[in-house]
Amino acid sequence: MRFLSEINSPADLRQLRVDDLQEVADEVRQFIIDTCSRIGGHTGASLGAVELAVAMHYVFDTPNDRLVWDVGHQAYAHKILTGRRDELHTIKQPGGLSGFLRRDESEYDTFGAGHASTSLSAALGMAIARDRKGEDFHVCALIGDSSLAGGMAMEAINQAGHLKSRLIVLLNDNEMSIAPAVGALSRYLNRIKEAQSYQHLKEEIGDALESVPGIGGSLRRAAKSFKDAIAAAVLPGALVNELGFKYIGYVDGHNVPMLVRALEEAKKVDDGPVIVHALTTKGKGFPNPEKNYYAYHATGPFDPKTGLPFKSNKAAPPSYTEVFGRTMCELMESDGRIVALTAAMPDGTGIDKVLERFPDRSFDVGIAEQHAITFCAGMACEGLKPVAAIYSTFLQRAFDQVIHDVCLQDLDVTIAMDRAGIVGADGPTHHGLLDIPYLRGYPNIVLMAPRNEAELRDMMLTAIEHRGAAAIRYPRGSGSGVDISAPPKKLEIGRAETLRSGTDAAIIAYGSMVDPSLEAAEKLAKEGIDVTVVNARFVKPLDEKLLSAIAEEHEVVVTVEEGYVAGGFGSAVLEYFESAHLLNGIEVVRMGVPDVIVTHGDPKQLLAGFGLDADGIAKRVGETIKRRRNQDSPRIRAVK
Repeated sequence: MRFLSEINSPADLRQLRVDDLQEVADEVRQFIIDTCSRIGGHTGASLGAVELAVAMHYVFDTPNDRLVWDVGHQAYAHKILTGRRDELHTIKQPGGLSGFLRRDESEYDTFGAGHASTSLSAALGMAIARDRKGEDFHVCALIGDSSLAGGMAMEAINQAGHLKSRLIVLLNDNEMSIAPAVGALSRYLNRIKEAQSYQHLKEEIGDALESVPGIGGSLRRAAKSFKDAIAAAVLPGALVNELGFKYIGYVDGHNVPMLVRALEEAKKVDDGPVIVHALTTKGKGFPNPEKNYYAYHATGPFDPKTGLPFKSNKAAPPSYTEVFGRTMCELMESDGRIVALTAAMPDGTGIDKVLERFPDRSFDVGIAEQHAITFCAGMACEGLKPVAAIYSTFLQRAFDQVIHDVCLQDLDVTIAMDRAGIVGADGPTHHGLLDIPYLRGYPNIVLMAPRNEAELRDMMLTAIEHRGAAAIRYPRGSGSGVDISAPPKKLEIGRAETLRSGTDAAIIAYGSMVDPSLEAAEKLAKEGIDVTVVNARFVKPLDEKLLSAIAEEHEVVVTVEEGYVAGGFGSAVLEYFESAHLLNGIEVVRMGVPDVIVTHGDPKQLLAGFGLDADGIAKRVGETIKRRRNQDSPRIRAVK
């Protein structure tokens, strides 16, 4: 490569001529394709932002000037240009680079970003801090058109227009998030593109008036109010101006010299915020350019010549996501009151199949989890049965709406939490480890988790037919391959099931930890330790009758969950034992994720590291039993 091999920092990039930058972008794009074809990654998202990254690092004096990226999965070119080129092959790999932005990874990552719509608020905060401290540097936030529609981004725009602080917003408009962008704002941006002919006409009229000898200047000033009135009526960009932003656009987001000129112009605006509107193509340069939006947003390894994924000879069971989507279609076929929603993740949640089959009863609300939940609440008020499919980590954004708008009003809303637990390569921002603690503390909600994909189907029917709020958590990836041909059946709310009976200890497992607990029990049996295994099914309400029986029959009770221990399923069990005065003589061991930030990596390895696999569970139970057998008298305590 002519340039890229010599670029070890943005300072090296800024030594080049503007005319060389397009070739730099081409080399960066090819480097991303070559790397992602071997290891996978957020391929399409990053390919669309290559020229943006090159232009920004060329125009701005980074890291002194602050670049704030939204989401982060579009930032591979940014990582390459900021000294991480030779590490890109480790991205999302255990011990390697994060797939997103992390402040502790590079001084060029000014703000951590894994969720969408955060960049404008963070950038505005940096700009205000700069002004208060009397410093002088530029702040530029890069945000996508779909992220711009997020409520948090709109709140930041409102505040930025009011404060009039110097701020540059680079809008990456590819009409996409992971799926095609939806909503009125997307249509508004399209109208801006269509309105450029009016902008050019206005300038031509102004120039013509100015050329009239003697009175041209007066004519142009007199016509200004008339032209502005027309603009307010027919030019969508007027909304941007009314919000207090200057507008530059639109520009070709794959033309580096054009981007450089636009950003240089933006730097000259010193009396308030400015938006530079760049049009890009997601997946620009991807070898297989077919409009499969979902497939190339994030890819596994693929053939760099064709863009097609390498086929595996191993047939895997359907994923929980697939089973959810199929089951939703079945249930919606038999009940016209059921409607389905997703927040910009139709493929990731399985709602894509529902959108195809029931377009009038399913909705993609865009990157707007808060709106999604209250939207569901409104429909529930009128007798519909909405099901919101949202990743566990993204539901955190709608915590208040779940409480205030759904639970408080005791409304009939079902929440399907995909990606609950450890998700792997996407890392800390995407692990779904908090939904048990943050949901179980509020009344009027049923919480459940299936042990396999067949039980997921049963729980979906149970949740939808339950009169009130219900939430189901289930993991990422393939199911266990059990038979799912039978119609789903309703479960009794709050009823657990005993899968194996023993006398030495009881393992009460929740959701994805049930099967590893059964396997652990088989291992322990070979060591002469006989344990009971319970599939809890529900964390709210708990099966108090079964828990009481367990406490009476066992001296050791072990709870296992794929989530944070603090405030989780084990805490709920322990709280019940305490309130029912059942702790006398028993030892409660809570197993789960400790109070640490979980990094990215292979999910199986991460779980094993926390002892949340069959070997780890067997070891913990075995050590507890052996210790107690060696004691003269049992101790009364609860441990984690």
